[in-house]
Amino acid sequence: MLKTGDFSKLSGVSVRMLCRYAEIGLLKFAETDRFTDYRYYREDHLPTVCCITALKNMGFSLADIVRICLLYTSPSPRDRQK
Repeated sequence: MLKTGDFSKLSGVSVRMLCRYAEIGLLKFAETDRFTDYRYYREDHLPTVCCITALKNMGFSLADIVRICLLYTSPSPRDRQK
């Protein structure tokens, strides 16, 4: 597990933006320490951050990225019928 600051350095995304991503449900942290309120991320969050960064670099807004991620992670209509 990585603290937000460490994950920020590793991913190249500011702590402020990571907090914003969490606020809008784009990238949720793995857990929060109940005593210190530190937020922790897992290494497997990195591909998601890379995808978000790539989409931002292509000119997509955060609202668009949220919609794209929902489409990508939602089961297809065919899968929902099973």
